[in-house]
Amino acid sequence: QVQLVESGGGLVQAGGSLSLSCAASGRTFSTDGMAWFRQAPGKEREFVAAASWSGGSTYYADSVKGRFTISRDNAKNTVYLQMNSLKPEDTAVYYCASDPTGRGWVPFNEYDYWGQGTQVTVSS
Repeated sequence: QVQLVESGGGLVQAGGSLSLSCAASGRTFSTDGMAWFRQAPGKEREFVAAASWSGGSTYYADSVKGRFTISRDNAKNTVYLQMNSLKPEDTAVYYCASDPTGRGWVPFNEYDYWGQGTQVTVSS
């Protein structure tokens, strides 16, 4: 049974930092691309960041470029999202997703597994 479990969300003041983790189990994710998405209340789920299977290629939404960093540890089947200089508009539920092609950044419907999400709230 494949599972993605996010952790690390919470409440932080604007300008602060949080680090999210997504632990994968049930299959070997070292050949999968991995991505982070987020969904704010009343809005569609949006892409945040992605990493290829090796971590050698990374992709970011313009809204987080320069503030967020995606990384992965394939030995631990875990992908991370370091979020710095947080803004109130970063408030959302953050989800990780796996991409079996290994590319990392693929069309939305090509991500095959999703975590349950972790809440990030940034106060002004």
